[in-house]
Amino acid sequence: MLPRLREAKYRRDYRIWLRFADGVEGEVDLEGELWGEVFEPLKDKDRFAEFAPDGELETIVWPNGADFAPEFLYQQLRPNYALKPMSRSGAA
Repeated sequence: MLPRLREAKYRRDYRIWLRFADGVEGEVDLEGELWGEVFEPLKDKDRFAEFAPDGELETIVWPNGADFAPEFLYQQLRPNYALKPMSRSGAA
């Protein structure tokens, strides 16, 4: 099952506190992940702080279209997390 982000709060610099539907929560530092065309503008801390949780995508998004996959964010809090392959029947 994919992680489902439920809450996100800006802390400082490039740090965001996250809470997932399964209760996993904590703070992530995304400074080292801000590379590439869509993330480069977010090196401006004021623009970085403009993120918002997106209920449909179940992750955080920015007005410029940038976002991080919820699995990536979850793995920042739980490094041993790995998606499990689905069986041929579609069940995990």
